[in-house]
Amino acid sequence: MSRSGDNRDALMDLGHDAPQVEARARNLSPIVPRGSIAGRALVAVVAIMTYLASMTTGGVLLISASASEWQSEVASEITIQVKPVGGRDLERDTVAVAEAARAQPGIVEVRAYTKAESAALLEPWLGTGLSLDDLPVPRVIIARVVPGTPIDVVSLRNRVAQAVPNASVDDHRAWIGRMRSMTSATVIAGLGILALVIIATIISVSFATRGAMAANKPIVEVLHFVGAGDQFIANRFFRHFLRLGLQGGVIGGGAAMLTFGFSESMANWFTGTAVGDQFAALLGTFSLRPSGYLALAAQAAMIAGITAWASRRTLFSTLNDIE
Repeated sequence: MSRSGDNRDALMDLGHDAPQVEARARNLSPIVPRGSIAGRALVAVVAIMTYLASMTTGGVLLISASASEWQSEVASEITIQVKPVGGRDLERDTVAVAEAARAQPGIVEVRAYTKAESAALLEPWLGTGLSLDDLPVPRVIIARVVPGTPIDVVSLRNRVAQAVPNASVDDHRAWIGRMRSMTSATVIAGLGILALVIIATIISVSFATRGAMAANKPIVEVLHFVGAGDQFIANRFFRHFLRLGLQGGVIGGGAAMLTFGFSESMANWFTGTAVGDQFAALLGTFSLRPSGYLALAAQAAMIAGITAWASRRTLFSTLNDIE
């Protein structure tokens, strides 16, 4: 009897002497392993998707900004052509049209191209060294409009026609309309690519979530056995995938920002060369504004949020299957 009492006392002493784990340490112990291969693969997938989405968004912002600058420059000018007609003095007609354009309200500057300047406009198509004296080369007049001020083009056309009947006025509306259509198509294409990237991210996260739940099925079953609810388990997995999404978003978004910064530096390096001038004509200075970088950062955070949201939606359906 005394021996059994001693054994009980020893067991009790052993229980008192057993190492105790603090509640904070137990809470810090993750249910889902943080350094798993599946987790690293998901970070890589999210980083790639974020990079592609950021490059698409940045490209759309660059094209939209350049198109806006083009439209602003084109809309601020009106081109007037004075065609040579037999029996009329082209120089006198040019001066008369320029004076008529200066009298139009809303026009702040009128510049008439000389004969040599008008011929130089044809050199990209006809080449240099050609004599254009026998060709009916029209004289070009550029009229600049006050920015943001609408101008009565019909009144200008009537005024120019009264001065010189063989002169024509072009306000570039057709060209501006084409540029707007091109910009809209580019934006729609960019939104389509973003939608595909988001869909691919959701699918990848759903598969990764199901894989993580399947790999940790024994842990989930034990948690259910000791009374843990679905909400508790889902929150642990939710935090895990939110952290992975943030890691991938930071990596992909940061890489995209570095790419745009490097491209801007290269564009500045090639400024003044033929290649640099072509890129500048197409994409402007090839530099994102600060608002563009903020948009990329917000997009990276959005993709991280989508990762967490997709995992949460998959979690509860998977938990029901495990139960």
